[in-house]
Amino acid sequence: MTVVTKPSAGSSQSETPVTPTGGFWQRRVRDPILAQLKQGVTPDKIALTLALGVACGLFPFLGFTTLLCFVVAIVLKLNQPIIHIVNQLLWPVHLTAIVFYIRSGEWLYGIKPIRYNPNEIAHLFMHSQRQFWQHFGLISLCAFITWLISTPFVIVCIYYPVRPLLKKFAALRQAKAGAAKNTP
Repeated sequence: MTVVTKPSAGSSQSETPVTPTGGFWQRRVRDPILAQLKQGVTPDKIALTLALGVACGLFPFLGFTTLLCFVVAIVLKLNQPIIHIVNQLLWPVHLTAIVFYIRSGEWLYGIKPIRYNPNEIAHLFMHSQRQFWQHFGLISLCAFITWLISTPFVIVCIYYPVRPLLKKFAALRQAKAGAAKNTP
């Protein structure tokens, strides 16, 4: 912010703040990206971001975790880069979680376990949506409900242990910064 002095009618000068307008790229690209990077940087928000990133990263459907993380982070004003990094790190676990949620859904709802070949499922999905949903719609619903049931437990099991660690880290970082300012 720059300050411009203007002569006023009463012979003294007043200071009027003038905000720079910035260029198109600054206003439309750089500033929103910087705002996202700085958003939700308190230890509590970071712990919540990590917990929700894991919960969303375990969503039992391929191709939807990134969109889910994006929407959750926007709605709850969480740090986008952190939630997406957690989501991407969970990719190998995500594949295992899909099988876990399918099998848990079968057990929970008493459905006869289905045998499936991933190649056959992919082929059926690409060539006949109607047949795909006839064969796998009920089990997909059961896997989704099982994920919904497990999500609060996942969040609690990550949020509460991580939060005090992040608070200690923030306090140590702040103490270091304060010590660095006091030394000449």
